[in-house]
Amino acid sequence: MKQSKLFAAALTLMVLVALIIVACAAPPAPTAATQEAAPAAADMRPYRFVVVSHGQAADPFWSVVKNGVDAAARDMRVTVEYQAPQTFDMVAMKQLIDAAVASRPDGLVVSIPDPDALGDSIRAAVAAGIPVISMNSGSDVAKELGVLNHVGQTEYEAGYGGGERMAAAGAKKAICVNQEVGNVALDLRCQGFTDAMAAAGGSVSVLAVELADPVDAQQRITAALQGDPEVDSVLTLGPTGAAPAMAALEAMGKMGEIKLATFDLSPEVLAAIRDGKMLFAIDQQQYLQGYMPIVMLTLFKENLNTIANPVIMTGPGFVTQENAAQVIDLAAAGTR
Repeated sequence: MKQSKLFAAALTLMVLVALIIVACAAPPAPTAATQEAAPAAADMRPYRFVVVSHGQAADPFWSVVKNGVDAAARDMRVTVEYQAPQTFDMVAMKQLIDAAVASRPDGLVVSIPDPDALGDSIRAAVAAGIPVISMNSGSDVAKELGVLNHVGQTEYEAGYGGGERMAAAGAKKAICVNQEVGNVALDLRCQGFTDAMAAAGGSVSVLAVELADPVDAQQRITAALQGDPEVDSVLTLGPTGAAPAMAALEAMGKMGEIKLATFDLSPEVLAAIRDGKMLFAIDQQQYLQGYMPIVMLTLFKENLNTIANPVIMTGPGFVTQENAAQVIDLAAAGTR
């Protein structure tokens, strides 16, 4: 069974690579003088896609997603609009999706952090004949909403893998720091982490912090650690949670004593892993989550190409001290 799953995953990757090569082969190879130039208007494909995510492009994680979107727009020679609410706001996100549908784009890319809040808007897009691909969050609901494919990682399994690694490192009692309680994807990460720790004989408590207030987040993490001296490990669900966690551990003189790991990458996270202050980061390769949906929509519109797998897995991968230096170089280019 494991070999068949690996074969299927390998086959999917081969198909995607082949499709991307075909799609990119249409224009002539750029010369050194034109490598960075935008495509001429006459060379543009006549497609306009809209991306609506729950994360802002200024966020360290989502800036890499946006870089993937922009690179795919250039490579596919299509027009892409990237939109997001100013904060984690499902009402505002729903309004953005509704407005995008009303503008009749040739395709729509959405993240689905809350299917109850966003489901009707996504179904309306599908009913209007707009091809929809989801990315990042929503792998468990994409199919029932009528989405063509989901590009991302399955969050529960990623959290479970993190729990297995944390337990293998000797952790017994952990805190899962959730900066967006109510975001289904993040809740699933904590649940997977909790279940894996429990299977190894450990325990986990979830600590809610405010995404927009890193000072308060640091104070809450500090209070949780001081309130329970038996806590020996912390998992955060993204760089915006990792930064206050690192600050709390540094201030308490516990960095290196209390085990720390996170989801997703940032320069600070990568430096901490390289320096041995953080065990690992769970990497979902968000650049691909921005890039691949644009390629897939272009091929669907132009050639009716589809991918049989409902979920195109971009993770989880793990960045550890062994490979952190290489990933740091790639992150500097804005692709990791």
